[in-house]
Amino acid sequence: MASYQFNVVGYVRSPYKQKFAIPRQPGLIPEATGYLELEPEYCDEAIVRGIDSFSHLWLLFVFHETADKGWSPMVRPPRLGGNARKGVFATRATFRPNPVGLSVVKLEGTERKNGKLLLKLSGIDLLDGTPVIDIKPYLPYSDALPDAAGGFADAAPQTAMTVSFSEQAEQFCQQQQEPELQIFIEKVLKQDPRPSYKKQRDGEQSYGMTLYNYNIKWTVNGEHNHVTEIHRLPE
Repeated sequence: MASYQFNVVGYVRSPYKQKFAIPRQPGLIPEATGYLELEPEYCDEAIVRGIDSFSHLWLLFVFHETADKGWSPMVRPPRLGGNARKGVFATRATFRPNPVGLSVVKLEGTERKNGKLLLKLSGIDLLDGTPVIDIKPYLPYSDALPDAAGGFADAAPQTAMTVSFSEQAEQFCQQQQEPELQIFIEKVLKQDPRPSYKKQRDGEQSYGMTLYNYNIKWTVNGEHNHVTEIHRLPE
């Protein structure tokens, strides 16, 4: 069996510090901003010359947190409530023969900072520290196919979840440098990031997650999320 070795060209710096709460697909939360930090070997403006003329990019990346867990020919897509099994090649599940993913992101520009070359991104759905092995421009005339069939995921996921903030949480958001922090948190929670089996439970449930360097706590009761506390984590 043939095998190939690839170099990491850069690492994603993302607000998602854990797999929990990452949207199922890219572009669902435009306020999710981050950047791709190119490795020193590729930290040359020549390598990205002309990239600013493209609005979006394809990132080919490695599912680094699950790569050592092997693969499965059948998986249970969250989109189907975790109750139906599909072939792994009919899904975008992480447990693949080769732990490689593909994500389209919006390019917000390039920046040189502290000697590092950064690609500023938005609409990301990638875990912080994700290794990227290639970057390609998104081409609307060939990559956007409006008549394509989407199978069991033919439309963007929708929920009836609502979100409210405690006084402390709302004031905290207003005091931070990220101008859209509250909107970002609200959109993440409206996606209902809970595991499928917990969505069937009755009564109030309590959760916590880390976005950027903030610890966020909230409760879920029925189809309503209430953000109770937000605190900044130590640097």
